Amino acid sequence: QVQLVESGGGLVQAGDSLRLSCVGSGRTISGYTMGWFRQAPGKERDVVAAINWSGSSTHYADSVKGRFTISRDNAKNTVYLQMNSLKPEDTAVYYCAADARIFRVTVVTGAKEYDYWGQGTQVTVSS
Repeated sequence: QVQLVESGGGLVQAGDSLRLSCVGSGRTISGYTMGWFRQAPGKERDVVAAINWSGSSTHYADSVKGRFTISRDNAKNTVYLQMNSLKPEDTAVYYCAADARIFRVTVVTGAKEYDYWGQGTQVTVSS
């Protein structure tokens, strides 16, 4: 079993930056595709960014391209989401997730593809 814990959320102003971290425990996540999802009130949980096990393939939602960067440090069992130029519409609970099918080359983006989820961290961007 894998446990994922997110951190780094908070209240910021538009234009500011935040760096989210997701630490895995229980077993190594180095072979897993990892994703960041977000869910705003009344909306579905959508993918923000995802990265394959080696970091050679990434995916970004159109709304965050050029502003957000996903990365991973397998030695630290950690995945990051660097968020720059934040906008009020980025306000949501951000979740880290792991796809347990190891060593996938391509990145999956559907929430149903992911097996393990963190508890979420709130990001609020004021205008």
